[in-house]
Amino acid sequence: MIVGVMRVKLYAPYIHSLKEKRMEVKSLTAKVGNKFNVSVAEVDAQNLHQTIIIAIALVFSDGMTPDSVWDCILNFIEANTEAEITEVSREIR
Repeated sequence: MIVGVMRVKLYAPYIHSLKEKRMEVKSLTAKVGNKFNVSVAEVDAQNLHQTIIIAIALVFSDGMTPDSVWDCILNFIEANTEAEITEVSREIR
């Protein structure tokens, strides 16, 4: 069993309040979680209204390659939000 965590930082200049940010984060995390059956949460910068930082946790069987799944998730995020992905970090344990 392999556990992977991907941290994604997004910049959303169109968001002007924390209320708008909460709606965007809630929508995005629900879509990603439902589509890929992963755990998603906002993990940092909760008080910065134009910065979104989410973490995505995955559990892989030994034969799977996490990179291909993470690439699909990143493509999905790009297609489902106007926010720009500015930073991505991945960790496997």
